[in-house]
Amino acid sequence: MKDFVHLHVHTEYSLLDGLARIEKLVEITKERGWKAVAITDHGNMYGTIKMYEACITNGIKPIIGCEFYICKDHKNKTTKADMGHLILLAKNNEGYHNLLQLISIANVDGMYYKPRIDYELLKKYSKGVICLSACLAGHLPQLLLQRRYDEAKELAKWHQDVFGDDYYLEIQNHYLPEDQEVIAGLVKLSKELGIKMVATNDVHYLNKEDAELQDVLMCVQMHKKLDDPDRLKFETQEFYYKTYEEMLEALPGFEEALDNTIEIANKCEVILKTKSLGENPNVDEKYKLPANRNYIPDYRPDTGETAYQFLERLAYEGMERLYPEITDELKERMQMELDTIRDQGFVEYFLVVWDYINFAREHGIPVGPGRGSGAGSLVAYCTGITMVDPIKYHLFFERFINRERVSMPDFDVDFCPDRCGEVIEYTKRKYGPDHVSGIITFGSMKAKNAIRDVGRVVGLSIPDTNKICKEIPNFPPDGLNRNKPVLKYYFGKTKDPANDKYIVPDLKKFYEEDDLIKKVVDMAVKLEGVPRNCSQHAAGILISPEPIPNFVPLARNGEEIVTQFDMIEIEHLGLLKMDFLRLKTLTDIKKALDYIKENHGVDIDFYNMEYDDPKVFELISSGNTEAVFQLESGGMKRFMKDLGPTCMDDIIAGISLYRPGPMDSIPQFVKCKKDPSAVVYDDPCLEDILDVTYGCIVYQEQVMKIVQVMGGFSLGQADNIRRIMGKKKVDKIAAEKVKFVDGWEDPTGEASIPGAVKLGHDRAVAEKVFDRMAEFAKYAFNKSHAAAYAYVGYQTAYLKTYYEVEFLTAVLNNRITSSDDIKKYTTYAKKEGFKVLPPDINKSTTYFKTEDGNIRFGLAALKGVGSSVIDLIIEERNKNGEFKSFEDYVSRVDIAALNKRVLESLIVAGAFDCFGKYRSQLMSVYSIAVERAIKDNKNKQTGQFSMFDAFAAVEKDFNTLDYPNIKEYNKETLLKYEKEVVGIYLSGHPLDDYLDYFDGFNLTSEMMQPNEEEGDEFDEEMQDEEAVYDQVQDGMAVTCGGLIVEKKRMLSKDGKEFAFIKIEDLYGTIEVSLFGNVYPKFKQYVEEDGLVTIKGKISMRNGTPSVNATEVIPWKKRGEEAQEENLKKKLYLKFDTRDIDLFNKIKSTLHAYKGEAEVIIKCTSANKAFAYNVGVDVNNYLLNELYGLIGQENVVTNEVKKEK
Repeated sequence: MKDFVHLHVHTEYSLLDGLARIEKLVEITKERGWKAVAITDHGNMYGTIKMYEACITNGIKPIIGCEFYICKDHKNKTTKADMGHLILLAKNNEGYHNLLQLISIANVDGMYYKPRIDYELLKKYSKGVICLSACLAGHLPQLLLQRRYDEAKELAKWHQDVFGDDYYLEIQNHYLPEDQEVIAGLVKLSKELGIKMVATNDVHYLNKEDAELQDVLMCVQMHKKLDDPDRLKFETQEFYYKTYEEMLEALPGFEEALDNTIEIANKCEVILKTKSLGENPNVDEKYKLPANRNYIPDYRPDTGETAYQFLERLAYEGMERLYPEITDELKERMQMELDTIRDQGFVEYFLVVWDYINFAREHGIPVGPGRGSGAGSLVAYCTGITMVDPIKYHLFFERFINRERVSMPDFDVDFCPDRCGEVIEYTKRKYGPDHVSGIITFGSMKAKNAIRDVGRVVGLSIPDTNKICKEIPNFPPDGLNRNKPVLKYYFGKTKDPANDKYIVPDLKKFYEEDDLIKKVVDMAVKLEGVPRNCSQHAAGILISPEPIPNFVPLARNGEEIVTQFDMIEIEHLGLLKMDFLRLKTLTDIKKALDYIKENHGVDIDFYNMEYDDPKVFELISSGNTEAVFQLESGGMKRFMKDLGPTCMDDIIAGISLYRPGPMDSIPQFVKCKKDPSAVVYDDPCLEDILDVTYGCIVYQEQVMKIVQVMGGFSLGQADNIRRIMGKKKVDKIAAEKVKFVDGWEDPTGEASIPGAVKLGHDRAVAEKVFDRMAEFAKYAFNKSHAAAYAYVGYQTAYLKTYYEVEFLTAVLNNRITSSDDIKKYTTYAKKEGFKVLPPDINKSTTYFKTEDGNIRFGLAALKGVGSSVIDLIIEERNKNGEFKSFEDYVSRVDIAALNKRVLESLIVAGAFDCFGKYRSQLMSVYSIAVERAIKDNKNKQTGQFSMFDAFAAVEKDFNTLDYPNIKEYNKETLLKYEKEVVGIYLSGHPLDDYLDYFDGFNLTSEMMQPNEEEGDEFDEEMQDEEAVYDQVQDGMAVTCGGLIVEKKRMLSKDGKEFAFIKIEDLYGTIEVSLFGNVYPKFKQYVEEDGLVTIKGKISMRNGTPSVNATEVIPWKKRGEEAQEENLKKKLYLKFDTRDIDLFNKIKSTLHAYKGEAEVIIKCTSANKAFAYNVGVDVNNYLLNELYGLIGQENVVTNEVKKEK
């Protein structure tokens, strides 16, 4: 095939627009024998490194570029009318760095609908850049289409002056009406100005038949359907990766323009060095970044020492402080670590981390004891980066850093969420704000999302879409990577019989029997894995030795600045990526310690105590571990009860085992702990390695040690095997097995491996041990990480054991904005025997507090009462004493605290109950009190008398309100208002009268919670794992029930009703679906506030459990509610009905509160009574309005028994 280079290509990183997927693009380029290909995504360089590495790996020259948006003034944010396109390609490394600058400025400073540059910037950063005049959306083609030839010529001449021979006129033909007119103008310009033309195709997809697929992708982006006539779409199907012959057919007679693509490609030579290319033996050395070559900020100690001298001194001083006896073994370990850190170029890395952790500790910001493999470093422990003794727990430095490892080590650090931002701001001040940024992350189209998105766009029915998605496994079977596309395996579309084991029979059947489903699946398979959005990584921060655009391009994520390369690519480039993680439990611990000091005068130092308290282990063994870090989920509680941990090693192992995969080893682990005689070692050398885990392989470090001791590997080589096993690289595992059993001779003689047989181990045993390791290593956990988290777990268990009320108060305050958590932990506190005292205007503070061994509700937990208002209330109370009455409160507080919503929230939450008035009474009069207070305040400001103060000595007390003689709200209303304002029920529960119903249920909301623990969400070990629901299974028959708190009625395409409801039980909520005939059959019972029993089956749709109902059974009402149901209310009004204006106001008010209560009106002038023709709902809001219109004395309510 004749050589040609596509210079205008939109990969999948032209988000939801481009579909020339990099991997396939490079593959096709190679198949065609072409030597180069460009990447020119819209307004970004997201795909640059992926494209570069893929090309270099396949012997293709990558041409790095971008289709820029250009305007007259990138700082002008008032118009987008002058925005056009322009293709810029990096000719050399200077040009590449200029592209980085331009695209960063465009995204950070020039963003207005699109990221924009202007001509001044283009000129400034033009060196080493090749410029093409772009597609029809370019300024030059647009001028030609507008018949403004002279201006077009002037613009082309400007570019020619700036770029010289590196400016080309871009000709395209997609068989659009405008193409020929533009080509004619460009030909004329070329002849008159001597500017070369170059032929391109505006590639958005790879094959012509993918045009519809790209159309679907754009519909997904715009939330449109394929048959929507008003949507944006490409007018032809010519925007694909054409062959030379197809390009010549589109542009006959322009052979020179086609050949100029080769000229441009030959001009381009950008050399980027990456660590991933460094691992490829077939790649030229010029593209390889050595393992010890990293771009880390300089750290210059104030002491005048070199960075290494400073780190060495810190480490040895720490060792003297932490270890009573300094053994030769300890010294050797320390020096080995320091030498490796120095030789690998990580001294500054350690000091940068030490510095910001040191800042945090000096400023009282809670920092975790460690996280990840970094906790295995003695240097980290002795310098205070971590707080877990790696010697005591047999943690390996080589799991973190070793000489055989190419990638950068990774210190992940947990901080208190409330103050983590202060640490990040410190790093910005220390290294410069242009040296620090967030890191981008991409959300891709997952399997089920791809089916749903395509199904919606092409018109597949919701039931059919749901039918398909239900059969898609929630996480892939062993052998498939959840981070890679999986649909092709499930539908049998890989064309490889070896993959038939992954086929899901029902999915294949759907595919074969329905043409529309077949179309949806075919498209979804091609779209799965396509990036669909970008955001900021929740924890990742880049710290660079130079301004970041010198290394990577920048973008905006809202107000935050982020890199355009993701964290993996940043690591490939040798840049310093730090994870500033937020761990809520650290704040729990800090707050609890503060409360303990305040209440008991006790200072607790968790890093100056032994972690061996029997009472703490008793608590953990009891399973009563609510709010205990990593040990709180239902499954973990059961595991700890079965295990009965007696030491920290048991907790470390428990944290490691309780996750998918290793969970299968739990029964054996528990059995061997309880019965040591059940422990069997395949080889005597394993006993010292596996004794702490009762003969089970639990940790990655154990795999490394077995490989070292039994096979003769170095720990660095062993870590490499551990990684190969963990990533399930079958071919490499087989090769390593040979080395493990029979050894390996290193040609250099430096790293030979003797093998198990030469070291005296039985061959069959060695093979068995290796196979066992290979199986367990897929799931084996990082002990360093587990040990650090076990420390935090122990600390929270200690607090719960000895200072539970302070600990639970801290937990509540740290979740004060989450009504679900408030409900969970206040319910638990009551279960533990603590009273949860209601909000009290005289006793409550902003946050929950301990009070006489109980917990007082915090005002900040109330909805509608902001912290600034609470501060004003408490300030007044502290200054002038407790409030004596509601009137006293109203007369004293700032006007901001008299806001309608604030007062209503305080009233219905019970904050004024201490004054002995019903909440219904307070709701009736508060507006009068506020009006009086506001008027009084105005009088004070104008020097007039105060209604509240002036007549204190007079018998008539102006400081007293007239409260209506009405009953308190019924229990149902009280609880409903409490729930609305507080998020939980305070004075009872609507289900208190129905507890016997729950005896017959086999499902509660508590059982629907995943076995997830805080801290797992960013674990490198957890990235391939799904949430585990071990108390429910798909299809399980269930009975549950409670209060309907939410209902959504829907209509299917064929007009059938269905509904989604939420049922609240004693523990939380359960989502219930009513499909098919279920909703029409039972809809009379499916109303908000209804009490029902639900029978049905568990559905694990999207991996999250809900209930598909088959039957709904209403409950019989009991107690006060049932009594009220048998009473009929009447409302009596007395006024002059001939006052038309008044009568109209009353009618309007009555109509606003329609209900069942009969209204009797007596006309005072005619002295006659009559029944009004509209019933009302008698409540305090209605009564208040009527009192205001005709006076309280003229409004009467009573109740009579309903006629049966």
